[in-house]
Amino acid sequence: MYKNIIFDLGNVLLSFNPMEYLRSKISEDKLGEVFKAIFQSEEWIMLDRGTITEKEAVNNIIEKNSIYREDINLAFEDWYGILKPIEETIKVLEDLKSKGYNIYYLSNFHELAFKEVSTKNSFFELFDGGVVSYEEKIIKPEEEIYRLILKRYNLEPSETIFIDDTKANVEGASKLGITTVFLENPNTLREELRKLNLNI
Repeated sequence: MYKNIIFDLGNVLLSFNPMEYLRSKISEDKLGEVFKAIFQSEEWIMLDRGTITEKEAVNNIIEKNSIYREDINLAFEDWYGILKPIEETIKVLEDLKSKGYNIYYLSNFHELAFKEVSTKNSFFELFDGGVVSYEEKIIKPEEEIYRLILKRYNLEPSETIFIDDTKANVEGASKLGITTVFLENPNTLREELRKLNLNI
């Protein structure tokens, strides 16, 4: 019987569409290059891992892509604003909580962005706990991060479901015997959980 539900944050409870965001800020002809420079950079991963500050990351990214200096600065100006609550999955989270399930988060996240979204969004008050990558200096899909949340909250893998929108991340959890939901569309979450015989 399942007792514990672990949620990823990005594109599960909070929408994250960086390309759409960049399109609102910079011209189409530079879009691909600026996206690659920021969101596919090693600095972006280092921010998730908590081994670099946002200021250092911006400076490094600009140093490597100086032709796009203004666009990169513009992109970082208020990017947390793209992390908007997904009402459908938040309602599922609320329903799970009201049914007595233990609710956790497990997410790769930058420090400043996490502090912003966890302060702004009241659904964070529903969690029984969680693990965020920047605090631990480890990221999904590294095995250690899944072991950490299981150990910290004394969770049995066979009683636990993990929801994530990234294939590699759910595969990482599966290796430890955790039941997983690979969530490609947030609107299907309730249906996916009902397939696992959860009463919601």
